Amino acid sequence: MTTTLLPDFEPRDVDTAPGIRIRAAIGGSGAPLLLLHGHPQTHAIWHRVVPRLARQFTVVACDLRGYGDSSKPPADEAHSNYSKRSMAADMLAVMQSLGFDNFSVLAHDRGARVAHRLAADHPDAVRRMVLLDIAPTLAMYEQTSEAFARAYWHWFFLIQPAPLPERLIEADPRAYVTDVMGRRSSGLAPFDPRALAEYQRCLALPDTARGICEDYRASATIDLEHDRADRDAGKRLATPLMVLWGGDGVVHRCFDPLKEWRRIADDVRGEALPCGHYIPEEAPDALLERALPFLAQP
Repeated sequence: MTTTLLPDFEPRDVDTAPGIRIRAAIGGSGAPLLLLHGHPQTHAIWHRVVPRLARQFTVVACDLRGYGDSSKPPADEAHSNYSKRSMAADMLAVMQSLGFDNFSVLAHDRGARVAHRLAADHPDAVRRMVLLDIAPTLAMYEQTSEAFARAYWHWFFLIQPAPLPERLIEADPRAYVTDVMGRRSSGLAPFDPRALAEYQRCLALPDTARGICEDYRASATIDLEHDRADRDAGKRLATPLMVLWGGDGVVHRCFDPLKEWRRIADDVRGEALPCGHYIPEEAPDALLERALPFLAQP
């Protein structure tokens, strides 16, 4: 289905670890740029921005493990199969398999959390990074308020012990997609029906419900351990970082993204955009206007 949304991109499957195969779509020419999506989506989220990006970059848009047409490994007690460290290692392996040891990253939501860990664990690999509509995971959990918990209810639903959330999602995956995405500030209006259908197709694939639940369970457990270890060691991100978030979204209402990223990174800039959570689909022009000059810098 994504071939209709990204018609000039070549689909490719890349083996990144034993039993793990990552679906990527590759197109364009120029310096390498990795694109990572969020929940409950796939690399199709980038369909409105990749034509412009591909004029300047070799674009590699991936499905995270557990999502889309990538592998969905089994759960483990520590949730390490879905730690952001493991998911980041996937993406490094994808880029290295294509001959890119150093690249920039544009990432949204869950993918931005993977990008954060990628830059933390492999700083020499990440040239520049644009993160969309998140504050750091540790900050968001430690500062959880009633307003945040009500708005981001899925954070706390998805981390419930298996198989409760999986069973409820699998009962009607199409409705899960439209309900979760449609209850954001802009409703379903911003989404191309083809993209929405792709998200629904992929969520209905075997083991996707488990994959997304394990992603969130990892964020509430092992990922926090890794983030606290970095904080305790005084480890900071050196990668130049741009953070953009939706002025109509929950992150804007509940957190100060610039302040939180500057607590853990040395070179941070950014601003709110006139949209909600799904920036690449709601405000593609505003995103490109800010991200392209930043990513083009040496």
